Amino acid sequence: MAELVACRSNAEYAEHPIALSWEGQRLEIETILARWRTPEGKFFRVSTQDGRSFELLYQQTADAWQITQV
Repeated sequence: MAELVACRSNAEYAEHPIALSWEGQRLEIETILARWRTPEGKFFRVSTQDGRSFELLYQQTADAWQITQV
């Protein structure tokens, strides 16, 4: 199953993640704690409204998200 992240985007895709799908649930993102870019893609460290933390990676070449709970 594909990992999904909902984003607000302006000039380019994946500028501001607002929600993610995790274990069949939609989790609203409360805060973006950090963001950075690497050759691998765009990374975000976020906290959700229920207090969990995740790292999100958007790999532009594959047009795919990777979600890791931290």
